Amino acid sequence: MQSVLEKPQLVASNERFCRFLEEYCPVLTETYYPTIWCWEGRVQTLLRPFITSRPQVQYRNELIRTADGGQISLDWFDNNDSLYYPDASTRPTVLLLPGLTGTSKESYILHMIHQSETLGYRCVVFNNRGIAGEELLTPRTYCAANTEDLEAVIHHIHNLHPSAPFMAAGVSMGGMLLLNYLGKTGRDTPLMAAAIFSAGWNVFESVESLEKPLNWLLFNYYLTTCLQSSISRHRQMLEKLFDMDLVMKARTVREFDRQFTSVMFGYRTIDDYYEDASPCRKLKSVGIPVLCLNSVDDVFSPGHAIPVETAKQNANVALVLTSCGGHIGFLEGIWPRKCTYMDRVFKQFVQAVFEHGNKIFSM
Repeated sequence: MQSVLEKPQLVASNERFCRFLEEYCPVLTETYYPTIWCWEGRVQTLLRPFITSRPQVQYRNELIRTADGGQISLDWFDNNDSLYYPDASTRPTVLLLPGLTGTSKESYILHMIHQSETLGYRCVVFNNRGIAGEELLTPRTYCAANTEDLEAVIHHIHNLHPSAPFMAAGVSMGGMLLLNYLGKTGRDTPLMAAAIFSAGWNVFESVESLEKPLNWLLFNYYLTTCLQSSISRHRQMLEKLFDMDLVMKARTVREFDRQFTSVMFGYRTIDDYYEDASPCRKLKSVGIPVLCLNSVDDVFSPGHAIPVETAKQNANVALVLTSCGGHIGFLEGIWPRKCTYMDRVFKQFVQAVFEHGNKIFSM
């Protein structure tokens, strides 16, 4: 149990970024006390969706068209009652990217919006194609490697509010997608900074971990059925290009990606897709300040696959590693309904960037 009660490990080569985080994100220097009766990573991962509360959020939906004729569903939390930023044109804006089959309804997204609301910020949730109830207009969904839809969304938001400070936060696959976008664009992005939570750094290592018998039973099979469910309602559109009966027989995420995702996005093999989807390969090219929170006991992103040495070579990157917390878990306190450690890291980092960001942007 001693190894569980530790301060997070902060990995950052940039002294100024380190000092900035220690001053404005004190949560990173505190001992993380996981909920004592469910501190193990798999248990945290399984229980969080059931334990944490679901704050009420009223969204305004917007459908935007893409260059290939598709559409993307954005859910806006405008925060028009913001006391700190009554002028909508300059209200700080956070783009939120949910996980693999996640939408704006996920409890972790609702909590991020609740935290942002108290600070006066606006939020926009990027729902991946076909996942949030909207129709697929073309036979194309999404993947962790292809950043075209994310680029379109970022430029759309920036064009609507060019004077508003703008950053993004991605969770799980949303974090992978965001990292892959940042690795591709370098400094050429309207985003000031980004926060990444529970990203899978090396897809090969992630799928291998998820194929261990217990992890397959607890997570992999369920996740595969979620992926199948997310595309089954679009079967008529997707049958034009795919053998949907074969896709629906997949029993692992790897099988699903081999039959569906890698084919959809034109990869010769699934290994080519997994290579391209792994953010560890692009971390050296990230050109804006990025804070990445991972737990080393996350079966979706095994501790040995976290790119610590690569992170040390990029002054824009800070990794925060906890000894436990699971995948998007980070439960703390005796009855962790309200706020997780991840929520507190999000709130402090977003506030630090929007209100004191000039101290890191001169890095």
